[in-house]
Amino acid sequence: MRYQKANEIMPEELVELIQKYIDGEYIYIPRKQENKKTWGERTGAREERSLRDRSIFLDYSTGACVSDLAKQYYLSEKSIQRIVLQERKNMGQGKTSKVT
Repeated sequence: MRYQKANEIMPEELVELIQKYIDGEYIYIPRKQENKKTWGERTGAREERSLRDRSIFLDYSTGACVSDLAKQYYLSEKSIQRIVLQERKNMGQGKTSKVT
């Protein structure tokens, strides 16, 4: 998102009407509902995080311990535990044992 000059994109009458409510300050005009994007959709951050979480789960599944994963991925041990449990749930394995 970038700033645009109202007087360059809007009719003069509309700019004057808006100035009655807010003069020389910033105003955010939200997207239309049908044009909204979900978090990470534009940047790919959601997909990157999903790949990272799968990688953490695979590492854990092949014997890596939570504390080592926390150091490797720069996350807290609680975050690693949450990710492992969520990935287990996503894969249909359920919550069969405590994550340590």
